Amino acid sequence: MAGEGKKRAVLVGCNYPYAKFRLHGCINDVVEMEKVLVDSFGFDANNVKVLTDAPGSPFQNLSSFANIMTALTEMVAEAEEGDVLFFHFSGHGTTISSLEPGQPYRENEAIVTCDLNLITDTDLRYLIQKLKPGTSFTILSDSCHSGGLIDKDKEQIGPCTVKALPNPVYGKPRGLSIGSIMHTLQSVATTIGSGASHLGEIAATGASILQGIGSVLTGIHGQKGVSMEFQPQHERGVLNIRSLREEEGILLSGCEAKETSADVMAGGVTGEKAHGAFTYAVLKALEKSKGHTLSNKELVSHVRKALEGHGFQQHPCLYCSDDKVYAPFLASQHPQDYKIHEDEW
Repeated sequence: MAGEGKKRAVLVGCNYPYAKFRLHGCINDVVEMEKVLVDSFGFDANNVKVLTDAPGSPFQNLSSFANIMTALTEMVAEAEEGDVLFFHFSGHGTTISSLEPGQPYRENEAIVTCDLNLITDTDLRYLIQKLKPGTSFTILSDSCHSGGLIDKDKEQIGPCTVKALPNPVYGKPRGLSIGSIMHTLQSVATTIGSGASHLGEIAATGASILQGIGSVLTGIHGQKGVSMEFQPQHERGVLNIRSLREEEGILLSGCEAKETSADVMAGGVTGEKAHGAFTYAVLKALEKSKGHTLSNKELVSHVRKALEGHGFQQHPCLYCSDDKVYAPFLASQHPQDYKIHEDEW
């Protein structure tokens, strides 16, 4: 078994400060998570990349599609056996439906970058399948519809069958409809003279929403500046993007694929600062567990219970292989080295 490897992280917070659908707690989420990673999990600050859309941020630190994909690609490429990789996203999520002739209906989950570009489940699957053997990659997504973000079937903690309490009034959803994104992009495309003509063509031909949003984004950012999901089919075939194997990747989602995740204003249950309800609950669980190693399942179970206790209508989920259920959260040790039970904490 390989020794202790490096720990690397990419933390992304998008508040969309100049948009009518702005959020308030996403940057606070990743600032606090960076502290926890360095102080409690042995991450070197030099190996933690933080990208946000805080006003005044230099271009290279913005949470844009290009910067996020560059940071993730470099993190994966530099990883060696035994390394622990972590990607935390706080911001809006969305779903894109696709119904093409001769093809089954499907929905693609995506996260929305600060420039309103989309990183889809296809992009994340491609990154994960490029990992070297023995490398761990954990994704924590505090966004709406995040339960389907890596299109992984192995649910260790999945959908809840119990009807939840109504959402508290101090929370707002971290999700955008694809229609809202299209409307905003139309204004941008018209202003810069790129991609706007695609909208009329989409309506006239009855093209799918997936094709439509891809055409507009490509018109604005160029073909190399958009998700692999929007690349021509022959290029996706060359890349050989496949479904993930059971043992590849770990996802801690803020909610189920059909649910929303809450952004909580300051003064609510998150105290003096705005936060995502999911991220805040994760941070509090990790704080309370000092001296005890929380497994992936323990962490998600405690967080779900905490959110339900406060009346949030979102159910965090865990997606990973059986051997990673009781593996320590963000630890490189082999799961067999640990014997953790849910009733220990």
